[in-house]
Amino acid sequence: MVGVTPASRREGGASSSQKATGRATVLGILAALSGLMFGLDTGVVAGALPFIAGDFHASAVLQGWIVSSMMAGAAVGAMFAGRISVSFGRPGAMLGAGVLFLVGTLFCAFAPGAALLIVGRVLLGLAVGVAAFAAPLYISEITVESARGAMISFYQLMVSLGIFLAFISDSLLSAGGHWRWMLGVMAVPAALFLIVVLILPHSPRWLMMRGDRDRARKVLRILRTDEEVAEAELADIHDRLSKSSDAGYGLFRSNPNFRRSVFLGIVLQVMQQLSGINALLYYAPRVFEAAHFGTNAAVWATTLVGLTNMVFTGVAIKYADRWGRRPLLLTSCVIVGASLLGVGIVLAVGGASLTAAILLCGLILLFVAGFAIGEGPLVWALCSEVQPTRGRDFGIGCSTVTNWVANWVISSIFPLMMLAMGASWTFILFAAFNGLFVLITLGFVPETKGASLERIETNLFAGVPLRNLGEPENNGQ
Repeated sequence: MVGVTPASRREGGASSSQKATGRATVLGILAALSGLMFGLDTGVVAGALPFIAGDFHASAVLQGWIVSSMMAGAAVGAMFAGRISVSFGRPGAMLGAGVLFLVGTLFCAFAPGAALLIVGRVLLGLAVGVAAFAAPLYISEITVESARGAMISFYQLMVSLGIFLAFISDSLLSAGGHWRWMLGVMAVPAALFLIVVLILPHSPRWLMMRGDRDRARKVLRILRTDEEVAEAELADIHDRLSKSSDAGYGLFRSNPNFRRSVFLGIVLQVMQQLSGINALLYYAPRVFEAAHFGTNAAVWATTLVGLTNMVFTGVAIKYADRWGRRPLLLTSCVIVGASLLGVGIVLAVGGASLTAAILLCGLILLFVAGFAIGEGPLVWALCSEVQPTRGRDFGIGCSTVTNWVANWVISSIFPLMMLAMGASWTFILFAAFNGLFVLITLGFVPETKGASLERIETNLFAGVPLRNLGEPENNGQ
């Protein structure tokens, strides 16, 4: 389990020692299981797609639609996730997502043709869009600031674990081409996730937004080891809520400082998608086949990609609250950009030698490791941290929709890019994007390590530059 024992201070000036209680940690981990479903449904299509294409005689364009239909559904789900989360709470939103996970899985497994398979993928996308919004938001609202980066990164670890397990399942079933079983086994974790969500309490911030101070106090006393700390946090939340009568789009329209945080979240999510990670995850077997791997060898190499993604996400969990977000994100962008440039060069040189195949595999694994330590988990953490209390649902909703729209566009056009530009230039283009992201991180991304959500919000509305939002209130102004 992730547990950190930090020092923290109330923004009003009082200092308190806070700990992430065992119960808060467990609840955060249970909420992060939505990431497992996200990962399973993201990863499973990579191994199943070649067999689906054969059975349904799917063209490259239709294959693109089969893959990207989930992203389109996720974009729609994310559009409504904020409203659902406000009305029914974060656990309520995750419960609805769980139902959609189960129904969508059954549609996919029993689809008689490509049309119903796409319908099932859209339903899964709706579930992912809602869950990817609600889970990181919930985790950020129940966790103390010094453990927040690790806990939100744990969500990304669950995504990585889901991708890895899906790749393992695909690899075991690939010999017989059993793509329906590849898709159908996802019904088991979907049912388990539905059960888990039922025990999650509402977050204190959501309860305070609903005016239910007594229930918010009860939840905070469960989540914090010290009643005085819980009362101080309750007072901070109340102060934040009382300073503005606007919320959501009203706040976005009236407050230019809130618009800054929304646009930062949007840029971060575009950064993540243009890193090239999902293009690789969805079409990894095809990339390996371009390097002259056999079909089964390509599927097993893809499994190794999933394992690397999962292992190195653990680095982000361990060091996000020690080294900080900015150093890890900068390191991530540099590693990803350099490795993708290497992939492009190797594919351009070509050749079917064992040396070329090993080099390509090593560069792809380096790329995945670089993404996993920063661009993967930390983007979700930052997007949930920089939004103010009254605008958090709207702000995270905007960034999450952006993530899925960009994901959908890239997954739709990637097969066509591979045909039109060639694999080499496609990956060189992604490398160039990562070079740009280094500059964006240096200029605009704040260091939020150890900063409470209330401190970040105070600095945001005081007009502090974005890159300084996590600093003490008397700095950077």
